[in-house]
Amino acid sequence: MKKVLISAACLGSAAVFSQVTDSLQTNSVDEVVMTASRKKENIKEVPSSITIVGEKQIQSQLTVNSDITSILQYTVPSLGTNSGQTSNSGQTLRGRQVLVLIDGIPQSTPLRNGARDIRSIDPSVIERIEVIKGASSIYGNGADGGIINYITRKSKSDKNISGLSQIGFTAQPYGGTLGVRASQLLSGKVIKFDYVFSLAYERTGYMKDADGVSLSPTYSTAKMDNYNGMLKVGYTINKDQRVEASYIGYASKSDLNLGMVIGKYGIKPTVGEGVGKGLETTPQGTPRNHNFRINYDNQNLFWGTTSLNFNAYMQDFRTVYGYSDTFFGGGQSNVISKKYGARINFDTRLWNAQNSQGEIMYGMDLLNDQTVQKLEDGRYWTPDMNMTNLAPFVLVKIDLLKKLTIKGGLRYENMSVKVGDFNTLSSVKLDGTFTKSIFVTGGKLKYNALVANLGVRYNIEPFINLFGSFSQSYSINELGRILRTSTQGTIQNLETKPIIVNNYELGATGQISKWINYEITSYVSTSKLGASFVQSADRSLTIQRSPEIVYGVEGFLHFTPAKWINFGGSYSWIEGITSIKDDGDYSAKINNSRISAPKVLAYVQARPIPALSIGLDMLHAFEQDRFQPNAAGVLGYGEGNVPEYTIFNFKSSYEVNKNWRVSVGVENVFNKIYQPAIAWWSSRDSEFVNAPGARGTLMLEYKF
Repeated sequence: MKKVLISAACLGSAAVFSQVTDSLQTNSVDEVVMTASRKKENIKEVPSSITIVGEKQIQSQLTVNSDITSILQYTVPSLGTNSGQTSNSGQTLRGRQVLVLIDGIPQSTPLRNGARDIRSIDPSVIERIEVIKGASSIYGNGADGGIINYITRKSKSDKNISGLSQIGFTAQPYGGTLGVRASQLLSGKVIKFDYVFSLAYERTGYMKDADGVSLSPTYSTAKMDNYNGMLKVGYTINKDQRVEASYIGYASKSDLNLGMVIGKYGIKPTVGEGVGKGLETTPQGTPRNHNFRINYDNQNLFWGTTSLNFNAYMQDFRTVYGYSDTFFGGGQSNVISKKYGARINFDTRLWNAQNSQGEIMYGMDLLNDQTVQKLEDGRYWTPDMNMTNLAPFVLVKIDLLKKLTIKGGLRYENMSVKVGDFNTLSSVKLDGTFTKSIFVTGGKLKYNALVANLGVRYNIEPFINLFGSFSQSYSINELGRILRTSTQGTIQNLETKPIIVNNYELGATGQISKWINYEITSYVSTSKLGASFVQSADRSLTIQRSPEIVYGVEGFLHFTPAKWINFGGSYSWIEGITSIKDDGDYSAKINNSRISAPKVLAYVQARPIPALSIGLDMLHAFEQDRFQPNAAGVLGYGEGNVPEYTIFNFKSSYEVNKNWRVSVGVENVFNKIYQPAIAWWSSRDSEFVNAPGARGTLMLEYKF
């Protein structure tokens, strides 16, 4: 029986079976097993919502666009649409920031959120993507909206060596836009050892809109070199014990030599034209993202009643931004982050009767996060921040009568942040004057809190399963941005309190017949402190720390009326309000940089003959008109009204024989002119840009 492994949570988070658009067969709910390096469990035991993007679905989407932010916008209902750039700004999950992981290793930089974490790996090495929705404290800091966990490939063959070779070409119908990508995957098993080795390279072409005009060079993915390498080696000690070590490296940098012509917001887009990089001296992109991990499992500890998982990791990350003139002298900045962490998890079975089971999971997480934002000339934009997080946890799970599952957990977050002394940058105000640079004395900030969650699932009948959950997250989000705008000489007087999010979820899922699956979920999340961006007088973005309520609904339907065809779709809607007054009046709306427009995803996949698969994906983003201009007729940052748009993508593949496959995909197949949501809600001339026009991909694949 084929099993799909899904990441779950140690503290009571769970998953709901999502639509499968990459095959013409709907897997039974009973076949899905969950794991997040902490606990495997049947899908019927999970009391909240998760979207799973499987391997075949990833490979199918890869034929259309290799950018992981694009793949996710077409497969995760409650995730915001992508920007089409190297940045994933605005691509929030349920209106809040998401924590991105690779095999459980944190990729996000919440101490100074650089919005480069989603685009941190090549999709060719991903086996599945697990999206845990709603506030979670499973992996510590930064998961206010949920978690995106990239699970990399593992060896599935008993051969000494097997492999997958891919080469692809992309082009737009305007000339001079050819791109190329190639990847090689090798895996196998030798005695008790197994391994996976992968290399991937992509060189993108120029990016043009539907009229054949070059897109803005700001944070552009055009003329970019992307590299990805992975080595994973495992050793099976015996039937109960296994150790595994891995390295994953990713890098991207652009050598786009293109000038920029600033447009007019809402009227004329900003475009790329001529030659020149302006004042930039360093290529934009993420020049390094190194991930090291070692994992040990023992399934038979303490007389067979307890299992152990130990995981240690290290991440070294750097990303480079474009030139900014918001501070004196201007320049390019970097976010540099290093993380060292370990997780230890015990799982003890309390009892195991015929129709009743009980277990307790407990352990400790340790994380050291060292993050700073510096300019290329050495000036500090944020101080050095060195965070240590020590978090013990415990979870109790009870299954009754194979129908009722109850989970309850506690986690104690104990964080301390050492902040170095620094000088703030002198900023340029809107009127052309400057703020003064001041010296700020650093120190140590300490935070701690007990967070909890509780979940219940009742499997009444196959066609109706109910679940409800309460979960909390605890994060120090954008501390660096708060510190860098300091107007006082000490950090002790700043509002740097962490964000505690309370998430409430209620939903239903089931299988109405052999060919209809569905899910519908409603949720509410609250926090006493927020993290929305507002633009200050010096043009920088500051944090609005006000109480917030975010709420929404989402759901999907999946149909498989025959073996040769399936189709379905999803819908998501979200709203967020905040209280910016002391009287608790929640009349202000959270801006569109976090609250994305309602979204419909639809798809059809058919196999008219066994060797041929064809499919069509649709994304419809509704209009988002939530704000009015101020007295001066100006819309603030994040308040721009977003018009609706609809995009179609075509994908197909033909299996020549058991070894060879040819795939063809077309993004924006009807060559529609439109702007991504960020172009509208940012309300800035320089960021009002068009989205890419039609672009085709041809991919050849050889499997051995």
